Amino acid sequence: MHSPLFRWLALVSLPFLVPNLRTCFAAPPATLTAAEKSAGWRLLFDGHSLTGWRLFSKPATTPIGPGWKVEDGILKKVAGIKTGDIITAQTFDNFELSWEWRIEKDGNNGVKYLVTEGRPAAPGHEYQMIDDDAPKWASLHAESKTASFYEVLPPAADRPLNPPGQWNRSRIVVRGQIIEHWLNDRNVLTYELGSTAVKAGIAKSKFNKYPDFGQKLRGHIMLTDHGDEAWFRAIKLRELPSP
Repeated sequence: MHSPLFRWLALVSLPFLVPNLRTCFAAPPATLTAAEKSAGWRLLFDGHSLTGWRLFSKPATTPIGPGWKVEDGILKKVAGIKTGDIITAQTFDNFELSWEWRIEKDGNNGVKYLVTEGRPAAPGHEYQMIDDDAPKWASLHAESKTASFYEVLPPAADRPLNPPGQWNRSRIVVRGQIIEHWLNDRNVLTYELGSTAVKAGIAKSKFNKYPDFGQKLRGHIMLTDHGDEAWFRAIKLRELPSP
């Protein structure tokens, strides 16, 4: 039986012998299950670097800069440092995109898809991510709330949104002309490209000067830089067959 002095020495020594148990036994920052791999999912963010991403409308060799940072397996948009929007190096046609995100209080960010560099002022459709209940955004209409097709179509009013500082899980499904926005496992918006509803929404939006906006194209995925702090993880995608 060990003496009290021995037990005390063991407790004092443990932190030096094992400096960070949480780090030693932490799960990899970005992983796919066997079932996800079998279903065709792949990671767009490896949890360690910005490999596979580049600045929008810049040469692929341009350094992304300090506004985007990888910390503890999370991709962080650093507040107050404008570096620019980043896009995937690859383009996609029919796909399912999934990611987890959180924002700071009063924060504003978004994920764009069907992105083209040929239309810099309106590069693609945006899945809005914003602090809906912040007084700062009280005047926003429904078409600019979280999970909307930004500026064009509103999401379900009862969407299950977690507040700033908590993680949310989102999905975008593009299958032919049909687009779905999901939030925390609920489908909160479905629309059809070229439909009357989409045309009407674009007509009253700031995108009405771009005649090809709202049409299907093979494009990049974009993470936007609105200047506010935001965090992304578990960014993954699987390509879908043409319907």
